[in-house]
Amino acid sequence: MTRRSWDILQQMTKMDDLNQKILRELSRDGRLTNLELADRIGLSPSACLRRVQELERSGVIRGYRAVLDPARLGLGFVAYVTVGLNSHTKASQEAFERAVARAPQVRECHNITGTVEYLLRVETADLAAYKHWHTEVLGVLPQVQSITTFVVMGSPKDDRA
Repeated sequence: MTRRSWDILQQMTKMDDLNQKILRELSRDGRLTNLELADRIGLSPSACLRRVQELERSGVIRGYRAVLDPARLGLGFVAYVTVGLNSHTKASQEAFERAVARAPQVRECHNITGTVEYLLRVETADLAAYKHWHTEVLGVLPQVQSITTFVVMGSPKDDRA
């Protein structure tokens, strides 16, 4: 985001303490009613609603979603996977991104800086399912040069919504 875009966004949506409190509360529980939210941040319901609507209109709030428990969905194995590509062309990156977009095991895909191009969050039922995905899906992509897996043993903090 350019400095000018940031200035325009801040003019459109002032990020004061109340807006920050609104965002904090909604990121914890996006199903709060306007009355509950207004009570928690100390605003009248009408003033709170106006602020939330402006945050939505300006794109600060892009949407609301359910936070799912992978273990209860039978996805008890979570890993972060770094992927290095063998070609650094736009076409190679786009082909890789299309392939991982089709893989339901990939919950997040980030193009990153450093010695590899991508960081993936992968969720599968168990180690055997991960090995199958690693070998039969990710490992056969022609763009992939290197794969490193980091198995999640626990998540003492996870604020993703």
